[in-house]
Amino acid sequence: MRRHSPDVPPRVPRDRLSPVLLGGALAGTLDIVYACVFWAVKADVPARRIFQSVAAGLLGRASFDGGWRTALLGLVLHYGIALTMAATYALAAARLPVLVRRPVVLGAGYGLGLYAVMNYLVVPLSRAGTGSRDRLWTGLSILVHMFLIGVPIALFARRARSVGAVAAG
Repeated sequence: MRRHSPDVPPRVPRDRLSPVLLGGALAGTLDIVYACVFWAVKADVPARRIFQSVAAGLLGRASFDGGWRTALLGLVLHYGIALTMAATYALAAARLPVLVRRPVVLGAGYGLGLYAVMNYLVVPLSRAGTGSRDRLWTGLSILVHMFLIGVPIALFARRARSVGAVAAG
């Protein structure tokens, strides 16, 4: 078994990659479905506009004039972010096994941290402008980040670790 240098992050073996990708894809899907349903019900906002709002982080207000091309860009960016979140957790879990031993509690904490990073660092530094200040949106978004993003990511990271343990055994 190869040991990792403290200066080199551990690599995720191929047999562990599929659960990480599935976790990121599930978290991304649950998040975008939540956003689309919330804004469709609350303000009759179409899904295309939600996807464009993600692309606005890169393109600014121009994303709303780009039709389905910028909507598709927003969707690709959204899933890229979700997959990055899942990979980050899986890499951290390779060094800190407690992250997969307590996936619900620590996954929920991770989701809460993701909410804070996205809303207080990433979005303000992007070209998207300020997000919604709707209290219901904010409260539900925190819960969604905890339980529909963080927890699935942690559960799939645990699955990736167990797949690796079976492959190594």
